[in-house]
Amino acid sequence: MTSMFLLIGHLILLTPLFSAEECIICDYFVLVGEPIAVSCPIITLTVLHSDYNLMWYKNGSTTPVTTERDVRIHQHEGLLWFIPATLEDAGLYECDVRSLNHSNKKTINLTVFKNDNGLCFNGKMKFEQKVMSTNTGKIICPDLEHFKDEDNNQPEVHWYKECKPGFLEDKRLLLAEGENAVLIHNVTLQDRGNYTCHMVYTYMGKQYNVSRTMSLEVKEGPLQMRPEFIYPKNNTIEVELGSHVVMECNISSGINGLIPFWQVNDEDVDSFDSTYREQFYEEGMPHGLAVSGTKFNISKVEVKDYAHKFLCHVIYGSEQFTAYIKLERPAQNIQGYLVGGGVSLVFLVFFTLFIYKIFKIDIVLWYRDSCHPFLGKKVSDGKIYDAYVLYPRNRESCLYSSDIFALKILPEVLEGQCGYNLFIFGRDDLPGEAVISIADEKIRQSRRVIVVLVPEPSCYSILEDVSEKHLAMYNALIQDGIKVILIELEKIQDYATMPESIKYVKQKHGVIRWKGDFSERSHSASTRFWKKVRYHMPSRKNGSSSALHLLPRNLNSP
Repeated sequence: MTSMFLLIGHLILLTPLFSAEECIICDYFVLVGEPIAVSCPIITLTVLHSDYNLMWYKNGSTTPVTTERDVRIHQHEGLLWFIPATLEDAGLYECDVRSLNHSNKKTINLTVFKNDNGLCFNGKMKFEQKVMSTNTGKIICPDLEHFKDEDNNQPEVHWYKECKPGFLEDKRLLLAEGENAVLIHNVTLQDRGNYTCHMVYTYMGKQYNVSRTMSLEVKEGPLQMRPEFIYPKNNTIEVELGSHVVMECNISSGINGLIPFWQVNDEDVDSFDSTYREQFYEEGMPHGLAVSGTKFNISKVEVKDYAHKFLCHVIYGSEQFTAYIKLERPAQNIQGYLVGGGVSLVFLVFFTLFIYKIFKIDIVLWYRDSCHPFLGKKVSDGKIYDAYVLYPRNRESCLYSSDIFALKILPEVLEGQCGYNLFIFGRDDLPGEAVISIADEKIRQSRRVIVVLVPEPSCYSILEDVSEKHLAMYNALIQDGIKVILIELEKIQDYATMPESIKYVKQKHGVIRWKGDFSERSHSASTRFWKKVRYHMPSRKNGSSSALHLLPRNLNSP
């Protein structure tokens, strides 16, 4: 019975090397209360052929084991996890592997055991390992690769012999870092016995013990030792075209004089390409180990080098062992391009917004002039006038400039040069018409309202003297949503005495300040002031106005 379990332990060590047909029922064993990760013995074969789908089942159940990782028994990345295992978990489990071409099932037998009384192991549940006396031996703690912390690091492994610590104080013994193993230099019969490795595994905030016990047998006489490749591991390396590359092949063994050598397409390096160089070396290591190797030097990588496999061979007895390296071009690092492109895009957006803010008016006016002919026939909005012009009038002492601006300069530019149709009080109204009703009607027929403002306080009362038509008009503007254009003929320092409707419009739309004079050069539609006015006016084709206007009254008439 004992030998059967020793054989089972040895089988577990070699499970990844077996094919699906080499075990009808594959065995795992675990100490009660400890976690274990069970692998499917056919998964290695399947992944070599195609994508696959792996599901685990308790024997006799049609419901697959859950993938919820907070459940004690679950499946994750192809492994069946017990965290931890209980005595009731013992039994048969089935892995079902399906791919596009075929499906396969295998059965796993899980044994959950208790340690012998007073010991840290069970004498029937051990892994058997053999070493030769007088050589350097290695005790391997198997099947720990799945137990890693959140940083993908394996917890520290502690070793015991016959359940007692301290045996590593012997100078012949050395921990093999990264291998979960102990090296024994100059093995003697006294080194045989039971070795236990122990680690603490943390999963979802809880700590669990993980232990393995190896029964070490020491044999006298020669032991066939197979050379082991340290590097390469049948892998690829990324190298730039034209770069200098030195590839190294080295092996470890207890046998001196084993020198690996390189070949390309079954030809020696020098015979295949005269630019290739090979250099051999052998180094003695502590505790009786020997490392030998050869360096393969390519002074300048060419395109043809990416097509070859560079094979490293070592011959021992009648056997030949081989590993290879293949060169490949580095994957393009697009991160730099993405960062540069993102920065450029952000800069472009901010630059565009900056340019648009400065030249917004010119851009909009250019767009109207350039694209208006291609926009098709404009749908009528029922409006007659492009703008209704309201200005303070009838007071020569302080408002003469506003009359000139509203009756002469404004129509000369907007109507004569830009083709707009304006309704101007004092020019287009007929004598005897009711002021309030005419103002209300004409505003509703207009797309914009232009209000000319002057700073003289005496003029504000004039606005209010005309039968309160301005107040009614502003109320109509606000209610009907007609856009208002405020023009200051001079800078107005304080709007406190202005009507509330004027304050509201200024706060909502702002004002345009007239900085010109009454000379001819101020009458050009291309000046900055008139561009601002045109920007707030509705879009319209350039040309002379076709509307008929009444002749303006004499500016000196009462």
